Amino acid sequence: MFQSLGDRLQSIFENLQGRGKLTEAGVRSTLREVRIALLEADVNLEVARGFVKNVQEKAVGSDVLMSLTPDQRVISIVHEELIETLGSKAQLPSLNSDGNVWLLMGLQGAGKTTTAGKLAYRYKGQGRRPLLVAADTQRPAAREQLRVLASKVGVPILEVENDESPSRTRERLDALLRQDFRDLMIVDTAGRLQVDEEMMDALANLCSAVEPTERLLVVDAMTGQQTLPVASAFDERVGVTGLVMTKLDGDARGGAALSAKHVTGKPILFATTSEKLDGLEPFHPDRIAGRILGMGDVLTLIEKATELEGDDEAELTSLSRFSLQDMLTQMRRLKRMGSITDILKMIPGTGRTLPAGVDIDERTILQVEAIISSMTDEERGKPRLLNASRRKRIASGSGTTVQDVNRLMKNYEQMKKMMKQLGRRGPGRGRGFP
Repeated sequence: MFQSLGDRLQSIFENLQGRGKLTEAGVRSTLREVRIALLEADVNLEVARGFVKNVQEKAVGSDVLMSLTPDQRVISIVHEELIETLGSKAQLPSLNSDGNVWLLMGLQGAGKTTTAGKLAYRYKGQGRRPLLVAADTQRPAAREQLRVLASKVGVPILEVENDESPSRTRERLDALLRQDFRDLMIVDTAGRLQVDEEMMDALANLCSAVEPTERLLVVDAMTGQQTLPVASAFDERVGVTGLVMTKLDGDARGGAALSAKHVTGKPILFATTSEKLDGLEPFHPDRIAGRILGMGDVLTLIEKATELEGDDEAELTSLSRFSLQDMLTQMRRLKRMGSITDILKMIPGTGRTLPAGVDIDERTILQVEAIISSMTDEERGKPRLLNASRRKRIASGSGTTVQDVNRLMKNYEQMKKMMKQLGRRGPGRGRGFP
């Protein structure tokens, strides 16, 4: 989402580097360009003005301009201000030992139903016992969609019937909980294309009946900052405790996310980054700011790798004895971490080296997986056995060419050499290398 804004800001700050000395006029000129970049990214006008004003007040001081690295000090100030604008620090919904009811609300198409499934998936993985409540009776496919998601996640679902009163829904919910203990109820509600009294009345009545501990407004980042004033209407009638920003992996300009905290006064708690069930992450302002400025996001990358450490894949046998089976294991882990392009952008300094709009062809990983999977266990453990006839057989079995197999083996030898070097520098065992 922030690719365009990030590229623009990084380009602006590259012009500062190497100047040696900065003047107040130079800082103001740079910040004018920053303001334009923010407005072009659909950032709220008041937010853009406040952002530039705060940075200018901090950057024009003599301690910055007279420092040995004034350009780095200015970038550091911009980084800090970005973090503050995005919400200062990460926040999560409150969770008690029991009785947690999270009400998801928002306009139609914002992504409430899929967000409900993703929340259930995330918290089930953390040891919670979620229950999905399908309370959207306006959209015909909503209950069916949530039913499918509940099945995929492996959690129960309570479907609200047509014309069912909120008090009846509460009675049915209590009856279900007496039979099957659940400590987190996630309620998917109905939306409209725009705010209207009928929707708000129904939402307020449901809210009174189920007594939610969190009231989460789901906002579509693709529609830009113009959707943020909608939060005021929901907040006035129901009370919003936090935001979930969906479709953050899209090609929107990022103005909604940068403006949300200031316009709504509510923190962004989660952001969805893909259509997959695991495509929901806590919103970390500091990490997002780092991505925008090309500083990468190593912490998120480490977390993604760590989540896979408990999988059923075999561990690396040894850095110094790196086998084709190890290579296959690591390629599969890499694939499960998400888009390779997105992963590379999390590595500091890599984002700017990727051409704009480039998307690495992930079929390459599938081809590597097919080739290695066509080998016998003995061949994977002893690659020296792969003579010409064996390579021809492997190519035929994997639907590739002998040239593809040869190319893979060349890459493997290079990777093995690198692993041996790592093995000599550090411990002999390792896990989860992406």
